[in-house]
Amino acid sequence: MSNIIVEQCDLFESQIYGKRGHFCLNERRRGFGRTLIIYALIVAGIMLVVLLTGTSGRSTDPKILEYSKLLENIEYDLKADKQLISGEDNTKTIGNLLIQDETLKGVYNISNLTLSKDRYDFICAIPSEEQFFSDVDKIYRSVLEKDVINPNDYMFHFSTPAAEGTSLFLQLLPSIISIALFIGMMVFIFRMQSGANRGATSFVKGRTKLVDPNSNKIRFNDVAGAEEEKQELKEVVDFLKAPEKYTKVGAKIPKGVLLIGPPGTGKTLLAKAVAGEAGVPFYTISGSEFMEMYVGVGASRVRDLFDQAKKTAPAIVFIDEIDAIGRQRGAGLGGGHDEREQTLNQLLVEMDGFTGNTGVIVMAATNRSDILDPALMRPGRFDRQVLVNYPDVKGREEILKVHSRGKPLAKDVDLHLIAVMTPGSTGADIANIMNEAALLTARNNKTEIDIATIEEAINRVSMGLEKKSHIIPEKDKEMVAYHESGHAIVAYAIPECEKVQEITTVPRGMAGGYTKYIPDEKTQYATSSRLRAHIASAMGGMCAEQIKYGDITTGASNDIKQATSLARAMVTEYGMSSLGPIFMSGEHEVFLGRTFSQTSAGISEKLNSAVDTEVEKLLQEGKQRAMDILTSYRDKLDGLVKLLMEKERLNREEFESFMEDREYDPARAEAFRFYQDPDKLKSEKTAQAIPPKPADPEANEAPKDEGKAKEWISGFKGSLEGDRPEEEQKDE
Repeated sequence: MSNIIVEQCDLFESQIYGKRGHFCLNERRRGFGRTLIIYALIVAGIMLVVLLTGTSGRSTDPKILEYSKLLENIEYDLKADKQLISGEDNTKTIGNLLIQDETLKGVYNISNLTLSKDRYDFICAIPSEEQFFSDVDKIYRSVLEKDVINPNDYMFHFSTPAAEGTSLFLQLLPSIISIALFIGMMVFIFRMQSGANRGATSFVKGRTKLVDPNSNKIRFNDVAGAEEEKQELKEVVDFLKAPEKYTKVGAKIPKGVLLIGPPGTGKTLLAKAVAGEAGVPFYTISGSEFMEMYVGVGASRVRDLFDQAKKTAPAIVFIDEIDAIGRQRGAGLGGGHDEREQTLNQLLVEMDGFTGNTGVIVMAATNRSDILDPALMRPGRFDRQVLVNYPDVKGREEILKVHSRGKPLAKDVDLHLIAVMTPGSTGADIANIMNEAALLTARNNKTEIDIATIEEAINRVSMGLEKKSHIIPEKDKEMVAYHESGHAIVAYAIPECEKVQEITTVPRGMAGGYTKYIPDEKTQYATSSRLRAHIASAMGGMCAEQIKYGDITTGASNDIKQATSLARAMVTEYGMSSLGPIFMSGEHEVFLGRTFSQTSAGISEKLNSAVDTEVEKLLQEGKQRAMDILTSYRDKLDGLVKLLMEKERLNREEFESFMEDREYDPARAEAFRFYQDPDKLKSEKTAQAIPPKPADPEANEAPKDEGKAKEWISGFKGSLEGDRPEEEQKDE
């Protein structure tokens, strides 16, 4: 079984890593073996030193005493101690004895040895342990003239094998601890040295991550709302899997694919899907990981990245947020950023330099394609640029199907209606909405996600948390009501404005209240009249405050900001002013130096002054238009404020029925709730209720009688001629 596992691992390494992978694994194994050998030699040396040290005190030639000589020495020691004889021979003074079976080992008092079974001064064969102690007792009774001898009276110490074993362990324990501490210290030192060496060499290497296809479960089926984008990337994956299909017609694989789009539209998700589908090594790194404070490190990491990819070619390299290193060179007041520019130069060379880039496809993602260097964007480096834009209604519905998997939806939930209710949302927004809806469902102890919960989740994600518990003074609440009513009434009075979906005075997020509009997805282009209507609607809140209180508040700051930005774009980008078609805003200046150079190159102070005049003119026109509308609707303004103070929130039907002085229609309110046209829905339901008139099978059938058949043919021909222009009939 182990052989099978090893063969499968080797097969995976050969498929995924190739020769580079085997080389790296062999190097690691050899390095690991060398480390083990070094550690083994160290431990062997330590043990040798310990053994030599432990046997250094042992007698090289221990005496072999006869049993009778041993008894004489014991008797001599006893008599000398009792001063029964003069003088003392220290060589015969026995200190400790160790008795093991029929062998006795001992050391003298003058010896420096610690008695053990391997360390002793003399050895003696005894008949038995019982016989030895019996003979010793006879000697002590004879010398001391006692009938009973206590072992404590012996002049020597003795031990048995059991006691000796315990003592040996306690004696060896300090040596064992010392050896373990020494080994641990040596291992720590070696690791610190090897880590320092690796850090010194790996500092300039890329921090590339090789994606494991088994751990990445994302496939193209998990990406919704981007069918054309998926097709572009599927072609790259298909080329890697079946290159013969393309090479036989002379096609070449794209060298680079750049994913461009707003944040949250799924660029990184598409890259993960490519990694899951590719079947070749997929390297990923962020653009910021190339950058360090030391010049040259980024360029070295780029080289290391492409060296790894080339050794495992064909391979895919994905650089996320490439604008971190791909910004245009030479921008700014003081020149460029040396480290970033060197890194970019190396990236340009690796992608399409003198040596070429064989077998490596570079994928990158950014939401700031306008600031990338032109040399990076040209064909040969990024041959294919894929725009991943905001999804439409159909795309949002497909995304909702993906993110609603595993979530229990109530019967009243229609994903198409939710897609209609989330205009301008990205895939990340929709994923967040569905997750928020699931969290709210669990918080309210429900088992299914209903449409009301999803509506609340949409508002939470788009505008923030509703603050119902905040205590708002009546004066401030009235001021907010007038402000939001001003926006709504101006938008209602101008046909080009978007329809009002909801008005509320309840704070949500950073707003004290808000007026929610329905974005028009029928067209992607805005006319001059529509933009002017937006400016007037933005000024409606401030004008309502001025009409009621004779003053304005700080609540209109964001409205003024949006109106000013829109007016300046109309003048400097869209040509919607008396200055005519003129472009002055630049490519969304993000560099300080570029702004100065554009201002000083070909744009006079007179023209800048004229632009300011036109912007001010548009703003004043919008303000005056809003003021005129609110003055004519003054009664409706006060009435709407009173209604808002009572209900705090009005939907579209409540607002429009009030403005049109008609009864509230719940059916229209339900249609407006899901951004639908109630009149269109009513006509569709009426058409479905009326059964279709059955077709007469004989109405257009030619008669069988010959005379009637000629008459039928001539009549049919006449009807055809009646449908043609009179000139064609005359020509015939």
